[in-house]
Amino acid sequence: MKYELIVFDWDGTLLDSASAIVQAIQAACRDLELPVPDDARARHVIGLGLIDAMRHAVPDLAAERYPIIAERYRFHYLSGDHQLTLFAGVREMLSRLQAAKHILTIATGKSRHGLERALDHSGLRPFFQATRCADECHSKPHPQMLEELMTEFGTPAGTTVMIGDTSHDLLMARNAGVASLGVTYGAHRHNHLLEHSPLTCLHNVQELDQWLQRFA
Repeated sequence: MKYELIVFDWDGTLLDSASAIVQAIQAACRDLELPVPDDARARHVIGLGLIDAMRHAVPDLAAERYPIIAERYRFHYLSGDHQLTLFAGVREMLSRLQAAKHILTIATGKSRHGLERALDHSGLRPFFQATRCADECHSKPHPQMLEELMTEFGTPAGTTVMIGDTSHDLLMARNAGVASLGVTYGAHRHNHLLEHSPLTCLHNVQELDQWLQRFA
């Protein structure tokens, strides 16, 4: 087993939620009568902790208003998150990895409340042995989430791989000295992911599953 510890991002990697996040960011801006970021700018911040994401998406907002816009984002996102679906093949992939005795974990820009809600809605909770969220650790691309997971399971960086759909995931892996895989079906484009030196980029869950069966 080359990669004992496999760390997944959540949004845009396991859950097909990037469009819903973009729409919630834009709706929150409209609620506060702020300039609405275009789709590309809103997609770029997916994966960051919520306040950091809002600072990037709406950079000219007064500091005291970021908690307000974050609350409006939560309102819009949580009103429809129960309707979001997993990417095709995710459950089967996780089942195979679990049967092969990999340690499966999550490192996400979601809050703890948001992730717990998502795990319940998706039914994926039994597959994961540990999770880290942005309101418990430094936001990506800081390496704290990965460092804590490696410490918890006693796995060195050389036997750990991070899988994500954004540059924030890949930079976090680099900062932790960990290998990474980029997936191109989420928030960030293929060419942008390639700039951050993943082992490879996979274009759907089936390709990711096949790569992991062959090389992990």
